[in-house]
Amino acid sequence: MRRPTDPARPAPPPAGPRLTPAGYAVLGTGVLGCGFGWGLGYTEAVVLGLAALAAVAAALLWTVKVPDVETRREVVPGRVARTDPAYGVVVLANTGSRTLRGLRAEDRVAGRPMLPVDLPPVPPGCEVRARYRLPTDRRGTVDVGPMLLVRGDPLGLARRVRECGDVESLLVRPRTVTLPVLPAGRTHHLEGPTSDTAEDGTLTFHSLREYVLGDDLRRVHWRSSARTGTLMVRRMIDVSLPTTVVVLDSGRAGYTDRESFETAVDAVGSVVEAVARSRFPMRVITSAGLLPLGDNHQDADHILDRLALVDPEEKRGLADALDALERIRGGDTLVVVTGTVLPLPADRLARLRGRFDRLIVVRSGDGRDSVSGVRTVLLDRLDDLVPAWRREAMA
Repeated sequence: MRRPTDPARPAPPPAGPRLTPAGYAVLGTGVLGCGFGWGLGYTEAVVLGLAALAAVAAALLWTVKVPDVETRREVVPGRVARTDPAYGVVVLANTGSRTLRGLRAEDRVAGRPMLPVDLPPVPPGCEVRARYRLPTDRRGTVDVGPMLLVRGDPLGLARRVRECGDVESLLVRPRTVTLPVLPAGRTHHLEGPTSDTAEDGTLTFHSLREYVLGDDLRRVHWRSSARTGTLMVRRMIDVSLPTTVVVLDSGRAGYTDRESFETAVDAVGSVVEAVARSRFPMRVITSAGLLPLGDNHQDADHILDRLALVDPEEKRGLADALDALERIRGGDTLVVVTGTVLPLPADRLARLRGRFDRLIVVRSGDGRDSVSGVRTVLLDRLDDLVPAWRREAMA
């Protein structure tokens, strides 16, 4: 999620030089020194006042010229996991004939104080780069920009500010850890499912059954029909792979604090990456409903992008996520990720065990509440998930 700068967009006209608070202080000192010195006959005060006024005038002259420079800012990388490093890179090209000194960039970052970036001198015809760290401690979209290019005098009395660069976006995704894939509850055929309840398809021969009105006559198996005296048709099924369904309780009320919620989202992202690494299909459900997965249900990057924008909800909780789960087909593995504040709905989890071959509940936060007969993983931090998940994979 990055909105790159548009080189065709004209830069805003630069503002004129302005005094800094220090400049106004020196200007006031000069005026008072000249006034009192002249009125009271103190030559030293007049000289001090004139020196202060001269310093202010020199500062304004230093910053009056618009620097011949081309500036842009890049955000690298455009996507990053939570707490991983991301940087803003200021690129400065001197198109004039003199070395540029005293330049500084200031960048706005998502409601935080301006980030100052000191820039080295830029010789004529040369390009310099300076980078600075962007905050990645919270998931979501971090807007960066627009950037200000500041030219000041050596004494810090005046400065000229020019806005440059569009707003770019850094997408902070959940932090993940490497997990093994859980084995499916039942053994799957190499070419597809062997269960009698598998959906009809067109890819793989599964068995023979009696003809039903409306069946395609091209599937009639004539030899078996002649041998049994009953019209028999081939049953074809679609290839099937173990399906994992991950449910995230995105209700704020279920978690002790924001960090426990972030750990829960990180756990979901880790499970998603593990399933996608094995190229197995998956579904992800939050309290707001089924998460759109795009065209490829095995694309971890697309799902992590979606998870980056999940926020705690005030009016929804685990019950809403389980309601959405009831409206989809069952699968092989169900992972329910929630907090530890609210008790688990034992009756609903018991019903879900009949629709899935494996059910695991992951609880983020400080708590010990669990449901009898349901595997429960307790997390204080994301790294606790790795050994617990390995035990589940070996079970």
